Amino acid sequence: MRGILTVAHLTLHEVKGRKVALAALILGVAFLVVFGVGLYFVYRDMIGGGLGFTPSRAQQNVGLSFLVMAGLYAVNFLMVMMAVLMPVDTLAGDIRSGVIQTLVTKPVRRASIVLGKWLGFWVVLALYLVMMAGGVMLIAWAIAGFEVQNAPAGLALMLLEGTLLMTLSILGGTRLSTLATGVMVFGLYGLAFIGGWLEQLGAVLGNVTTQNFGIIASLIVPSEALWQLASYVMQPPLIREVSITPFSVVSVPSTGMLVWALVYTLGALLLALRQFGKRDL
Repeated sequence: MRGILTVAHLTLHEVKGRKVALAALILGVAFLVVFGVGLYFVYRDMIGGGLGFTPSRAQQNVGLSFLVMAGLYAVNFLMVMMAVLMPVDTLAGDIRSGVIQTLVTKPVRRASIVLGKWLGFWVVLALYLVMMAGGVMLIAWAIAGFEVQNAPAGLALMLLEGTLLMTLSILGGTRLSTLATGVMVFGLYGLAFIGGWLEQLGAVLGNVTTQNFGIIASLIVPSEALWQLASYVMQPPLIREVSITPFSVVSVPSTGMLVWALVYTLGALLLALRQFGKRDL
């Protein structure tokens, strides 16, 4: 455990040294400022008659829910980028540069190196998600008094999605080059993304074949299914039932898919440990 924590500490310093955290903080604050300003003016028009009529509170909640989910959707995409790109060069780059020799020659097990890096990057990812998604929710509450439903559960599902993709990025680095790892993980994410939308489209149109095809894609990489489930639990019951926004989920991922995502992530991490342990350094 001491070796894992030591490597995690070094990984946090690595992230800081690469200015990743600083860039993420600056751009994250800029995103929240733009979102807050936009939401303020939209809400002002809602309650001030700028839309030509004054919507009821229920109608306001529908509009606010759409805007907040749009903000969280953008946050989810930014988190995915962080999850893939942040660790993409951590093992492959260290092996290529020879830095890894400094660690493996010390009394630190190879498994501790992988787990330590995984833990360090996970902490950064979790803090980033809390800052961004929490900021969107806090702005919506401060400006319009809008509260996101089941926010802790939704954030946990989004974090699991990021953790899954981050683990795949680390797994790729145990065998592939930096570029190949990035292409592989983004390709898998793209497959999951289109699969998730095909599943929803199939459910709307009543096309079972299209829906099943999307489910198969989600089984290959369950990242988009986790976002769909997070989107579902965080929306008000009315919007869930009538499906009136682009973020409404018609085909709701099952508990079995959530369990599969957990098993998938754990399996990817164990495979990364095995592959790195067998690699000739």
